[in-house]
Amino acid sequence: MEQPEDMASLSEFDSLAGSIPATKVEITVSLCVMYTQGMENKQWREFGRTEVIDNTLNPDFVRKFIVDYFFEEKQNLRFDLYDVDSKSPDLSKHDFLGQAFCTLGEIVGSPGSRLEKPLTIGAFSLNSRTGKPMPAVSNGGVPGKKCGTIILSAEELSNCRDVATMQFCANKLDKKDFFGKSDPFLVFYRSNEDGTFTICHKTEVMKNTLNPVWQTFSIPVRALCNGDYDRTIKVEVYDWDRDGSHDFIGEFTTSYRELARGQSQFNIYEVVNPKKKMKKKKYVNSGTVTLLSFAVESECTFLDYIKGGTQINFTVAIDFTASNGNPSQSTSLHYMSPYQLNAYALALTAVGEIIQHYDSDKMFPALGFGAKLPPDGRVSHEFPLNGNQENPSCCGIDGILEAYHRSLRTVQLYGPTNFAPVVTHVARNAAAVQDGSQYSVLLIITDGVISDMAQTKEAIVNAAKLPMSIIIVGVGQAEFDAMVELDGDDVRISSRGKLAERDIVQFVPFRDYVDRTGNHVLSMARLARDVLAEIPDQLVSYMKAQGIRPRPPPAAPTHSPTQSPARTPPASPLHTHI
Repeated sequence: MEQPEDMASLSEFDSLAGSIPATKVEITVSLCVMYTQGMENKQWREFGRTEVIDNTLNPDFVRKFIVDYFFEEKQNLRFDLYDVDSKSPDLSKHDFLGQAFCTLGEIVGSPGSRLEKPLTIGAFSLNSRTGKPMPAVSNGGVPGKKCGTIILSAEELSNCRDVATMQFCANKLDKKDFFGKSDPFLVFYRSNEDGTFTICHKTEVMKNTLNPVWQTFSIPVRALCNGDYDRTIKVEVYDWDRDGSHDFIGEFTTSYRELARGQSQFNIYEVVNPKKKMKKKKYVNSGTVTLLSFAVESECTFLDYIKGGTQINFTVAIDFTASNGNPSQSTSLHYMSPYQLNAYALALTAVGEIIQHYDSDKMFPALGFGAKLPPDGRVSHEFPLNGNQENPSCCGIDGILEAYHRSLRTVQLYGPTNFAPVVTHVARNAAAVQDGSQYSVLLIITDGVISDMAQTKEAIVNAAKLPMSIIIVGVGQAEFDAMVELDGDDVRISSRGKLAERDIVQFVPFRDYVDRTGNHVLSMARLARDVLAEIPDQLVSYMKAQGIRPRPPPAAPTHSPTQSPARTPPASPLHTHI
């Protein structure tokens, strides 16, 4: 499943719904946060956010939402718009501008798959009988007050997996700034089936020059032209202004087929300002834009690497600090009830039962941290649950659970809550094999506030350049603000001024997945889906950064009906292919 940098994505197959999407559509919206609604509990869950554009009341955003479209399902969507006042990812810190409700089918079924909805201030709830949103006063809002319009459009995506990489320069652009030259940037649009245009890329701004050379950029071909090589691509050239009122310099059109010719006389474009052309008889152009380079390659997916033999090495680390409570008491998070699994065991099982199928030997290292160990009572933040310092691996998920329960009977819960040792432990193993054949996933299950934040951030920043990802599940009722900081979805984590090369951490609080009806199967399936959703893209981002291509899938063994299948030599590893 591809997830380009400027796109948010849902999985192709929903294990809870048990159905395959009819197709995949791309939703274009103005500045907002998009929510989807769960089929079972009707709760709204944040799906993605557009980027922020400064100083405008009519934003046109590059980032799109990629969602699976099920013809047979009512897929409720909610769009909340905000005026962003700071860099904080906390939406309560920004001014709420309004919201709109619709279904995905409503967008797809509108003329040209383009839907306009009025934005209304106030919270909404769904009418239990009709299922339609009903306004209610919230945060001082006026129910039903209109405050603008949101335009939503949907387009079916092609299956094209090619990614185009290109670079442009310009020459003798119009001077727009009074005290300087111009600060030009390019905006790319693809044409839609109804003749309108959708923005798909913006270059960076080149300051104070009429002859800019922009940086090389990559864009999925389906975002540029949806796989239609002859579809018109419009490029507008602007002079950047701090107040957001960018000055239009001119425009030109091309197509993917033209761009694919590469650097040539066919890819030198006159930048034309239509208004100037109409007013001035001697007007020629407002400069030229030249394609300097063009290359295309097929984008590799998570499944390409798995089919090529990449193994996922799963390691679990469990919090044995005293804040969990005495394991012999029913109030403890580590309490072993004869009737049901505790939160630690539930989280471990939910994640492990899915990820285990991508590791052929099913041997998983299991570590503990924050406990006093027998016989001398030394505190350890990196001890094997099976007691074997040389080989902490357990056989399957059942083996991890058995070692976990055995450790609870032998160690003393203590503290503090240090993550850095187990992160460094897995990072050492990941660093040993960086050829793309192995990828490590560390699951940390914890109940408390982290004690070694600075050391953990440094360990994560160092690990971000390695083939590994980290999942953190917070159990209990503690505040997990620090965990949100480690999860670099909104602000990339850094340490000592060094920024992490990739976002490799995913955090979720276990309490958000506790089903009050007692349906642990559904709630744990949702937990596993959410914590594992980013792993495929994190794996692909590592491989791409290192220039590692998937290995070709092994050929299926061939043998005649009279022959027995050839045995695999002991020296050849057996791989699981999904």
